[in-house]
Amino acid sequence: MSDQATPPSSPAEEPRPSLSPEEIKAALREIPQVDQLLRGLAQVPELAGKPREILAAQVRRILDVLKGRILSGFMDASAVESWFREGRLVAEVRKGLDRPAYHARVLNATGVVLHTGLGRAPLAREARDALRDCSGYCRLEVDPVTGERSRREDAVRELLVRITGAESALVVNNNAAATLLALNSLAAGGEVPVARGEMVEIGGSYRMPEVMRYAGCTLVDVGCTNKVYVRDYRAAVTERTALFLKVHPSNYRIDGFTERPSLADLCALGRELEIPVMEDLGSGLLLSKPIPGLEDEPRVEESVAAGADLVCFSGDKLLGGPQAGIILGKKEAVEKCRRNPLYRAVRCDKLALSALEATLRIYDSGEEVTWRVPALRHLLAPLEELRRKARRLKGFIDRKKLPGLETSLLDGFSRAGSGSAPGRELPTRLVGLQAGMPAEALVRRLRGAPIPLFARVREELVLLDPRTLEEEEIPLAAEAVAWALTG
Repeated sequence: MSDQATPPSSPAEEPRPSLSPEEIKAALREIPQVDQLLRGLAQVPELAGKPREILAAQVRRILDVLKGRILSGFMDASAVESWFREGRLVAEVRKGLDRPAYHARVLNATGVVLHTGLGRAPLAREARDALRDCSGYCRLEVDPVTGERSRREDAVRELLVRITGAESALVVNNNAAATLLALNSLAAGGEVPVARGEMVEIGGSYRMPEVMRYAGCTLVDVGCTNKVYVRDYRAAVTERTALFLKVHPSNYRIDGFTERPSLADLCALGRELEIPVMEDLGSGLLLSKPIPGLEDEPRVEESVAAGADLVCFSGDKLLGGPQAGIILGKKEAVEKCRRNPLYRAVRCDKLALSALEATLRIYDSGEEVTWRVPALRHLLAPLEELRRKARRLKGFIDRKKLPGLETSLLDGFSRAGSGSAPGRELPTRLVGLQAGMPAEALVRRLRGAPIPLFARVREELVLLDPRTLEEEEIPLAAEAVAWALTG
């Protein structure tokens, strides 16, 4: 028997024709314009009611495959002409619509800006462009001058250092990984004092005591749930103390009779006792401009300036970028994290790094950030603007004259979401929907629309919050309402 098996032939392995550059150009010219194809699809009965944007996305996807086959030499002009004449486009569009992707676009009318279930921060246009550009081969770990291998985090490290004033930076796949890596790098085998009120659980199985156990360090709780002082940390120090950890509560608040030391006070104690200090910021706000309702949210630059050895936070929350865990701080401490074998297991891929780099370049540009980063734009939307958007949304819905539907405008509240500013409410203007069905049934139908629309329910009223809808999404939201009642 031969050591080398010959792969069986298959229809996918058709012989490659030899096409000249002129023949390839002729074949590409046989592909109609997208608008022309969409006009034709609008005449197909079962496709006529589908939103144009959905059909356009399907058409572009199919044309990309078609162009790839032409450029590879598999289809000449006559084959392309036959493909369209035989109605293959309609068949492919039907197949694509029958198999919708799970990770597909939705419309967020919940008013929760950083909605974990809906992907948290929506990306800026620049970040979306970067994702597209880097989806194929891209420069990830190679120096363009020497051709030698480089570090994949170099570009984002330089940006983060410049923006925050930190000595160095490292990026991993989320903030849970950042916390685990930092603890394991700086405190494995040692004790870590943490305020009792900061031993948080943040969704799923992420519980700070268990994270510390898996990181190989021992948690030492200090103070009381509502009150902790610098002297409590000092009293907890032993010869095994490896790190002081401060944790932003993130998804809950303790109000009233409370006390806790500032990060600067804890850093002063750390310098005195030669014990490093780490802060888990959670959301991580880079913007220096105040955000109403988020005045108490700690800012990254302030934590760096306070002298923390390491600061870690999320990329897909208040920063407004992709999912990532960002580690900033003293060069020596960051380098310990980078040298840790665990880093390779939790590092970011090319897509997350490209989107994060594009987002950070917005911050580094010196231009107005808040209107270029969607999450910040939504959080800072003035109430008058939200009232205008609500009227516009109601108008689009009313013009469809949907039987049995009553619409109304009412005041309400949005939320930051994802543990950012817990308990804080952002005033907004809502569109209320009441139809001849229970509110929960209507909300389920909205989620089943061709572009799913997510809303919330209050007292048998379906509520649409325009804070989390872009201007161009308002007509699409009205289409989803029409589909839910008539589709």
